[in-house]
Amino acid sequence: MNILFCHNNFPGQFHRLAVELAADPGNRVLFLSLHRRGDVNVPGVDWRQVPLPDPENTRNRPRKKYLDILARGERFADAMLALRREGFQPDVVYGHVGFGCNIYAKDIFPRAAHMGFFEWFYTDGADVGFFSGGKPVPLATLAENRQCNMCMLTALADCVLGICPTHWQKIQHPPEFRHKLHVLHDGVDTRFFSPQKTRGVKLRALDLSGAEELVTYATRGLEPYRGFHTFYRSLPAVLAARPKVHVVIMADDRVSYGQPRKDGRSWKQVLQEEVSVDEARVHFLPFQPYDQYRSLLRASDCHVYLTAPFVLSWSMLEAMSCGCLVVASDTEPVREVIRDGENGFLTDFRQPAQLARRIVACLERQGEMEAVRVRARRTILDRYDLKKLLPLQKELVRAAAALGCADRLERIR
Repeated sequence: MNILFCHNNFPGQFHRLAVELAADPGNRVLFLSLHRRGDVNVPGVDWRQVPLPDPENTRNRPRKKYLDILARGERFADAMLALRREGFQPDVVYGHVGFGCNIYAKDIFPRAAHMGFFEWFYTDGADVGFFSGGKPVPLATLAENRQCNMCMLTALADCVLGICPTHWQKIQHPPEFRHKLHVLHDGVDTRFFSPQKTRGVKLRALDLSGAEELVTYATRGLEPYRGFHTFYRSLPAVLAARPKVHVVIMADDRVSYGQPRKDGRSWKQVLQEEVSVDEARVHFLPFQPYDQYRSLLRASDCHVYLTAPFVLSWSMLEAMSCGCLVVASDTEPVREVIRDGENGFLTDFRQPAQLARRIVACLERQGEMEAVRVRARRTILDRYDLKKLLPLQKELVRAAAALGCADRLERIR
């Protein structure tokens, strides 16, 4: 079977699946992407880089984002046409549709079965309304989201089936298409992300081997979508209550989700000016390679994960897999996984004081928290273990190929 993956980033959510499919000598696996992560091994997969499109020269924000998506789709279309000229004909094309990679895929490979990874469909009732503070959402924001959803709607119509990582993400999509969508998480490598409790942590970039208490926060970017503002505003109370605690914030100083600040400053800059903390005990690190990231999680006495009602991060599940004591936001995607007081603790996304109290209570009662850590790990083993989910992902690829064959036969009839 010939399988073509399309994603903005290589290998993204398709890492383990692509490797697993490529290990079968009966398969040929190609992967198209704009960017490549250099520290991830993806054996057997033929990666082709898609040239970056030129940035669109317009100040109209909604239009610019839409034009960027279309331009990205055109670059992927050029790469697919090159593959077709080489004689490559995929049986299955599987793309992360939110980036616009597959807009023209069905026109170029009409005989293939098309699958989609459907990460997010914008609705007023989720992240957009969450940040509006009860006020009407600006028309510019609504226009931008509608334009992004246009690509999703095309993909929903074209695909034989799609995958959403969580039920929360699935129900954002229009009801008339949900019958095509399967809830199946990417999976957590529980052998790698496993508990190994240590006191303190020594990383290549930071030595806290003498730290008696460690609070951790790890995410791709420092932004409101992941509650960085709430977390940072909670720190003065945490530091005052626990004089021996150190806080490690592992994230790049950028915005991954949501809009950058209009004044051009980063959220880190703004909050460091707004909030006074003991900088000798609050440590910023750019996001580190997986081994360093895992070492931080394993050493954590309390790990904080906050998110708006949006996409659920891998990081929360990886922390739970490491047996972390997680304090997380009481928002819909988190509640799908964490039960307050059983396998973690929930807190109001908007309340730094409440978050601080939760963190301090976890630090004060470490001796009583082992059962919560064990249940956190068990949740991941039972529901999100890669060993269990990867065979199901492979089965869906085979099902897509079969559906594609059935569809072709029906058209022939």
